[in-house]
Amino acid sequence: MTTTVISTGACADTRRPAREKAAGFPPVARPSLAYTPEVEAETASVYEKVKDFIPKVEWPVLAPVIHAINKLKKERNAVILAHNYMTPEIFHGVADIVGDSLQLAKEAAKTDADVIVQCGVHFMAETAKILSPEKTVLIPDMNAGCSLAESITAADVRGLREKHPGVPIVTYVNTSADVKAECDICCTSANAVQVVESLGAPKVLLIPDQYLAANVARQTDVEILTWAGACEVHERFTADELREYRDIEPSVKIIAHPECPPEVVDEADFTGSTAGMINWVKTNRPEKVMLVTECSMADNIASETPGVNYVRPCNLCPHMKRITLSKILDALVEMRDEVTVDPQVADRARQAVERMIHLKS
Repeated sequence: MTTTVISTGACADTRRPAREKAAGFPPVARPSLAYTPEVEAETASVYEKVKDFIPKVEWPVLAPVIHAINKLKKERNAVILAHNYMTPEIFHGVADIVGDSLQLAKEAAKTDADVIVQCGVHFMAETAKILSPEKTVLIPDMNAGCSLAESITAADVRGLREKHPGVPIVTYVNTSADVKAECDICCTSANAVQVVESLGAPKVLLIPDQYLAANVARQTDVEILTWAGACEVHERFTADELREYRDIEPSVKIIAHPECPPEVVDEADFTGSTAGMINWVKTNRPEKVMLVTECSMADNIASETPGVNYVRPCNLCPHMKRITLSKILDALVEMRDEVTVDPQVADRARQAVERMIHLKS
C-alpha cells in the first residue's frame, strides 16, 4: 500500500522546562571519586564486560563514578533506566533496567523505587512519568532531545484532525506527552502494523516517522498517511552504503531498524525494533553482523554474544550522548532535572499508551 507524507509546518518548539530540583529529598554529600582498592574490586566485574571498548587507562577515572552512583541510587531508592543506545559504561555499569524506550517505562512502573533516572532522551522520561505518576523522574540532561519527537507538536496533531476528520491517529511512542495526548493510540516499531490494523479503518494517520510509516504501508492494505518526521540517526543510512559493506564482507548479516528508509530495509536480512534486533542476534549467532542503528547498541550486546563479530557503521545519536556518568551522579546528588507532565495531559497520554498495551494479539 502507498503512504502519503504530509509536510511539516513550523518547527517544533524544542525548549525544555527550566531546570528544577525535586522536593522532599535530603541533601547528600558529594562522594569521593578516588580510585581505591575497594572501588577497583567492586567494579572489576563491570570492567570485564566493557574492556573491549574502554581502555584500561581510562578505567581509574570511570570506576569511582560508577561506584558512587551505585551506592547513591540505593540511598535514594532510585532505579536507573538505560536505553540500548547508552554508552557501555552506563549500560553495563549503573543501569538496573535496559532496553527500548517503552519497555523501560513499563518495567520501571513495576518497581517500588521512589526515583527513576532516565538515561535516554526527554520523551522517554515523559513516558516513564506517564506510567509512574507517583514517582520522581529525573533526566541527567534536560536538553537530551530527539529529532523525531521534536518534528511534531500537539498543535500539528490538532491540525491533522481538522484536515482529515474521522481518520484515526496512531502515534509512535517516540513523541512527546503532549502529542500522545492528542492521538488515539500509540505504537512501537515492533507492533505498528498490528496497531494500525486493529483500528478497522480504511485510512490511518501514522505519525511522525515517515520511514516507519512507509515500511508499515508495505505490510498492510490500510492507506497510511504520515508526517515528514525522521530520526536523524537512521535516515543517514543508505542502500549504497549497505551494498558496499556486502561487497567488502560478503558473509555479513545486515539487520536494520524500521526507522530506516525503505530502500535500506530492502537491503537487510532482518528488520526489527531494537529489542527485536538484539533477540535476532542472540538467537541466530551470525559470524558477522551489522546493526543498522545507533552504533553503541553493538558495543552493549557484544559481551552477551561471544563469537559474533560486529561490523560497525557508526552513526551516533548526539542527544543520547548528552547523558554521561558525571551527569547521572549530579542528578542523584542534587536531585535535579526533574521531568514533570501536566496531570491532565498525562491522563490523556496514558490512555493512548494503555490502549496499545492492552491490545489483544
